[in-house]
Amino acid sequence: MQTIEFFEKPGCSTNTTQVASLRAAGCLVATRSLLTHPWTAETLLAFLAPHPSPAWFNRAAPKIKSREVVPEDLSPGDALTALLAEPLLIRRPLIRIGNTYLLGFDPVAIAAALGRPGEGFLGTPPGEGCSHKPGTPSCDSGGSP
Repeated sequence: MQTIEFFEKPGCSTNTTQVASLRAAGCLVATRSLLTHPWTAETLLAFLAPHPSPAWFNRAAPKIKSREVVPEDLSPGDALTALLAEPLLIRRPLIRIGNTYLLGFDPVAIAAALGRPGEGFLGTPPGEGCSHKPGTPSCDSGGSP
């Protein structure tokens, strides 16, 4: 059985729910911290390159929400530089299954990478983004919820 390498923000309840759903489906999941992994341009681009650079960003990150960083205004090179400097800006999770690199939580793509049928793979899968309610500490404030 292939191991799913799952790059998450430790303490993020959405990522925790996503990992739990994969494990409940019988998957082997190895979690890694997206924030402390020693990213290089090459290792990060393995996940990002198939997508337009604005899709690389976590829309719930404080610098995105405040418009301090506007992904659509950045060239791909500047976007990559920003993500390497501040991993909290990276859309998550990043998932590696063998030689397949995925950006975001896509159950159909995960199932395909595992050689499983996509239909009903995770039942009703958890979504992406922060699952905190307004007025509660956010996963994306840099600390734990």
